[in-house]
Amino acid sequence: MRILVVEDDVQLAEMLMEALTDRQYVVDIAQDGEEAWDCIKVLEYDLVVLDITLPKLDGVSFCQRLRSHIAGRSSSRNSTIAVLMLTARDTLSDKITGLDAGADDYMVKPFEMPELMARVRALLRRNSAAVTFPDVGWGNLRLNSSTYEVIYADQLLQLTPKEFALLELMVSNGRRVLSRSGIIERIWSLDEPPSEETVKSHIKSLRNKLKNAGAPDDFIETVHGLGYRLKQL
Repeated sequence: MRILVVEDDVQLAEMLMEALTDRQYVVDIAQDGEEAWDCIKVLEYDLVVLDITLPKLDGVSFCQRLRSHIAGRSSSRNSTIAVLMLTARDTLSDKITGLDAGADDYMVKPFEMPELMARVRALLRRNSAAVTFPDVGWGNLRLNSSTYEVIYADQLLQLTPKEFALLELMVSNGRRVLSRSGIIERIWSLDEPPSEETVKSHIKSLRNKLKNAGAPDDFIETVHGLGYRLKQL
C-alpha cells in the first residue's frame, strides 16, 4: 500500500517515513500542499498523512480540493483514499474543521508512534474492506492481503515483501501488461526508485519460486518491448 506524508517538518517527515517503511508501506513525502497535489495527480495512494499548517496550500484546503476532485469525477484513481490529519492544532473547532473538510481521522501532535500506526492500520483496513476481498488469485495461485500468505496449488511460497507486492500488483491487473517503469511507480518510493534491472531480478526470483511450487515456466509472461503479464488461464 502507498502512503503520502505531507509534512513541512523535515525531521518529522523522515521519522514517519522510516516507521511506515519498516511496516512494508511504500511512502512518499511532500513538504507543501501544492507538491502533495502534484503527487495525487499522478500516483494512486491509499492514505494521506496530512499536516494542516503547510506552505503554499494548507491541509484543510488540500483536503477540500481532494474531496471535491473525487466527487466531481465518475471515476478517480484516488476515489478510496483515506486522510489522517496529524497536526499541532488541537482545539475542538480545529478538529471539526478538519473532519468537515474531508479528513477520516484527526490526531494531535505530539503523538505516540504506536497509536499513529494503529490508526493507519484501521484506516487502511476500513478502505480495503470496502473495495477488495482479502483473498485474490489467478488459477491455482491465491494471495491473502491480510496475512501476506501466498499459496500455489496448496504449497506456501516464501516471498519477500517486494515480491509479494509485485505479485499482488500482477494478479490485480491480470492480462494487462505492466511496464517496468509502471511497476517501479506503483511499488517503490519516489525518493529511492530502483533501476529496471531490479524489477527484472524480482521477476526472475518470483518465477523460480512459482516454478518450484509447480507453476508453469511462463506463469509470468514477458511481452517483449512492453513488460509483463500473467499467463492466460
